[in-house]
Amino acid sequence: MKFDLHTHHERCGHAIGTIRDYVEAGIRHGLSVIGISDHSPYFASDVEQEQPGIAMAKSEFARYVEEVLKLKQEYNGKIDVLLGVESDFFPEHADLYSSMYEKYPFDYIIGSVHLSGGVSIFNKKRFHGLSEKEKIVHKEQYYDLIGQSARSGMFQILGHIDAMRAYYSPFTDIPTDAVDRTLQIIGEQDIAIEINTSGKTKDCGGWYPADAILERALHYGVKVTFGSDAHKPERVGDDWELVAKRLKEIGFKEWVYFKQKQRQSVAL
Repeated sequence: MKFDLHTHHERCGHAIGTIRDYVEAGIRHGLSVIGISDHSPYFASDVEQEQPGIAMAKSEFARYVEEVLKLKQEYNGKIDVLLGVESDFFPEHADLYSSMYEKYPFDYIIGSVHLSGGVSIFNKKRFHGLSEKEKIVHKEQYYDLIGQSARSGMFQILGHIDAMRAYYSPFTDIPTDAVDRTLQIIGEQDIAIEINTSGKTKDCGGWYPADAILERALHYGVKVTFGSDAHKPERVGDDWELVAKRLKEIGFKEWVYFKQKQRQSVAL
């Protein structure tokens, strides 16, 4: 069975299409399960919509949930529509975010680090002019946040865990054991990481995470899931078959999705 747990829509301000468009795309692409997981609002902000081109307004959050739940009922028997959210992780605001999510019947929550050291992980200039030692510091800060997110208890899935390489491919080769330390934590916390195929749309030109990280993830017993991170409907399920093939080559026997926060295993 095919599934895709990471999709966005127009509310976040940088995706196109309605939630229904993504559900319909899932049906066209032969999915049995589609998860809707748009970007969480900036709940800790004093303004209604912090950075409108990045995340939905706070007042839209309840409407977002309501719309997904209606579509879940409408498409019952055609495709299983799951209620998810891609949540930013800010350690200082973790309790606030948790309290917001507890109000709603999420099937799963993806925890993604988008800001590290106060700078976007997608900032194309963040590594310009840095010494090798400074690059190591940036990488270790990033993975420290991912490790904290794994231990927070907030998430079933961690999103794009090496996306800092999106516009800086040498990121992968910055020498540190932070990746192994973080994968060990993720394995111990028994949560999943996604294979996110949106990396192919960035300068790095490949999925997140890189194969070497997936090999280490298998070593640490980390579960894996699939997310296209589609920001337009035609990318729903993108490269699903290729990812399945690669995971089998690496040695994975199954991957997972989540329903009512309970892990469901699917043989590869």
